[in-house]
Amino acid sequence: MTSVSSAPRRWLKRSLPFNTMQIAIIGLPNSSKTTIFNALTRGHLETTAYSSGVFELHTAVVDVPDGRIDRLSAMFKPRKTTYAKVTYADIAGLAKGVSEGGLSGALLNAISQSDALLHVVRAFEDPDVPHVEGSVDPRRDVEIMDMELLLSDQIIVERRIERLQAQLKRGGDKLAKAANEVELELMLRLLETLNLSSPLRDLDLTPAEEKMLRNYGLLTLKPMLIVLNAGDDPAGPALEQLAGYLHRHTTIATLQGKLEMELAQMPPEEAAEFLVEYGIEEPGLNRVIRLSYTLLGLHSFFTVGEDEVRAWTVSVGANAVEAAGAIHSDLARGFIRAEVIAYDALITAGTMANARARGLLRLEGKEYVVQDGDILNIRFNV
Repeated sequence: MTSVSSAPRRWLKRSLPFNTMQIAIIGLPNSSKTTIFNALTRGHLETTAYSSGVFELHTAVVDVPDGRIDRLSAMFKPRKTTYAKVTYADIAGLAKGVSEGGLSGALLNAISQSDALLHVVRAFEDPDVPHVEGSVDPRRDVEIMDMELLLSDQIIVERRIERLQAQLKRGGDKLAKAANEVELELMLRLLETLNLSSPLRDLDLTPAEEKMLRNYGLLTLKPMLIVLNAGDDPAGPALEQLAGYLHRHTTIATLQGKLEMELAQMPPEEAAEFLVEYGIEEPGLNRVIRLSYTLLGLHSFFTVGEDEVRAWTVSVGANAVEAAGAIHSDLARGFIRAEVIAYDALITAGTMANARARGLLRLEGKEYVVQDGDILNIRFNV
């Protein structure tokens, strides 16, 4: 497994719903996309389905695996343990040529609502399931999907440029004209990038520019996780075939999809025995979820107590007030201080009482940058 990425876009912190992330699973027909979806969602979870008459959309909300939550739950023995959540959407209908003339409104809406894209690429032979392109070629399949997403963005950007140019010809209010000129300049830059067959996530955009683009449904702007399903061959050449595929905010991983789905459907004890027997540290799907977190620039902090031990998701760089707001808006509004202890420090102390006696807890103000694994107790007054 390898990954290629760069610093997360800061707009995700403002646009991403706290404590959840939504990832659209896309791929060519017969790409084994649904196998990966079933593995990620443990196969037996109740899912919701939506049909537009053109394509079907299946979604499922799953827990984000985190051994720290398990350890904290064993320590505090709460009445309830709550993991961070991720929503996966299995989107059908992305055959070659689907973007000609623009994606349908329902399909574009389904994909554009996601925070990131997970592109499943078939990297195994199966005589019973012919590849839609006639042969297995991961690099070609990645390029086909990239081109479909690029074409969708290109159509959106060109239409917006036409509208902006028409509005500028009509003249009008000076402030509106100035805003349109700024947006037109940005759109022309986007079009130039797309015409070079480069995804928009390769661009350096300011926070203001990212905010301007937030509602346009531009798909190549989204972080991309490419998952190569290697079938039964864990050491297959699939990853090598994508050597040199370098784009920002992009991660590449390899999975054995069928094995992962079987593991996901086993009882926990049986799955644990299987992993030990074959010398596997953990299910590959756990790594995929963590890669998704990293790709989106997310991490977790915790709240603990007898009532509940819970993981909360915030963007890397979020401050204490933003973390308080992830729990409840009243905590952010009336924020006074955050009582903080690092996860490792609490585990070393053994109990919260020991940690307090050793002076390991500290009080932090509004601008404190929350670290991954911090345990927070928010002091507030409303």
